[in-house]
Amino acid sequence: MTPPDPSPPGRSSSEPAVPEGSSPEPAPRRPGGRGGLWRHADFRRLWVGETVSQLGAMVSQMALPLVAILVLHAGTWQVGVLVACETAAFVAVGLPAGAWVERMRLRRVLIVNDLVRAALLAWVPVAQLLGVLTIEQLYVVALATGVSTVFFDVAYQSYLPQLIDRQLLVEGNAKLQASESVSHIAGPSLGGALIQALTAPYAVLVDAVSFLWSAAWVTRIEARPPRPEPSPDPNLLREIRDGLRFVLGNRILRAIAMCTSSANLFGSVISAVFYVLLARQLRLSPGVIGLLTSTAAVGGLIGALVAGRFAAKVGQGPAIWIASTVAGPCALVTPFVQRDWTVGLLAVAQIAMWMGIVVYNINQVSFRQALCPPGLLGRMNATMRFLVWGTMPFGALLGGLLGSTIGVRGTLLAGAVGQSFTFLPVFLSPLRRMRELPSYAQPVTDGDLAADPLVPSEP
Repeated sequence: MTPPDPSPPGRSSSEPAVPEGSSPEPAPRRPGGRGGLWRHADFRRLWVGETVSQLGAMVSQMALPLVAILVLHAGTWQVGVLVACETAAFVAVGLPAGAWVERMRLRRVLIVNDLVRAALLAWVPVAQLLGVLTIEQLYVVALATGVSTVFFDVAYQSYLPQLIDRQLLVEGNAKLQASESVSHIAGPSLGGALIQALTAPYAVLVDAVSFLWSAAWVTRIEARPPRPEPSPDPNLLREIRDGLRFVLGNRILRAIAMCTSSANLFGSVISAVFYVLLARQLRLSPGVIGLLTSTAAVGGLIGALVAGRFAAKVGQGPAIWIASTVAGPCALVTPFVQRDWTVGLLAVAQIAMWMGIVVYNINQVSFRQALCPPGLLGRMNATMRFLVWGTMPFGALLGGLLGSTIGVRGTLLAGAVGQSFTFLPVFLSPLRRMRELPSYAQPVTDGDLAADPLVPSEP
């Protein structure tokens, strides 16, 4: 449920100078004429690699919990721990990853971490073939894959703006989110079919191959941004503090972080027991579970297609809070699903939820990328990931604990009620009335907001 996040854009002659300590950026090529970013060769390569990688990732997102449930016969608490392991790295290395990535060549970071994740996931079918697979090994694979994902995501979010112009970030994010949504539609269906045909451990191999595919396409990207110049006084703690200060010192970013982190917390409570409900209590087959999960991504695809137009109609700020308001309460259907027509109702609720989530993600991620100075993009992205994904392992552990004490449906209800109120931080922020959001190239300079110059006051 997480958005694609890009990287440092090129600057026009009207943009402020690059902050001291960062290297100048080559101007990204801006496609002209019909076709937009589809005419941009490097963007197409990034898009192709990520689309197939996302398809594989959706297979594994289903397969790993089902390996634990169906093959290793793990309990509810163990499944919750496994889900927590998938995102624990964002707490462990989320903040320093931003500072480290800013010192590296971003393209190389993407390739290396694609290859690492491919090798880690390939171990699951190998271990099953050898008859040595255990739940502890799944924990290790999930944790280590999560660390690679942290570095990949931070670099990825800081790479797209090096490839395309800032004015094209919404279009770029929308295209990437659309392909991700298509992958979410096809991935679970493919995953369900593969799990039934090959069993869950061997279906994970599809994800491993998809990461190899992604690495191959990223390797073909021709743009070679220069290696960042080392800071004359490198200090990891100071660099981390700068990223935290930028995010937490801005009212809009602070509200977005609070909204997203709380949504991810309660969403992880639900995720920890969601497959337990479908596979163990409702006794749905992997194929049906895959189809049900795929319907949710239909909403994501619709959201990706309408996000830009919706923001243009209602304004960038209202688009963010309205989408968040729509998404949360849809989770209230899940606790009451039975093995009857209510499964169809769950599919409809998932469509509406994911439509809201994707509209929210595209607009808030594009805003963050446009707002942040190039020299801070890596640290800003890492800080936001730390804040908004750092709640997920705690939510998963809480979901596993609640599931083993108050039951699966009680846990789903608690998570759904919590999600229904996660829109409040953005609704109560200046976003409620802001049709146009500030950017790095066009900061707000209202003298009344000297303490927070990038956030306009409410009228």
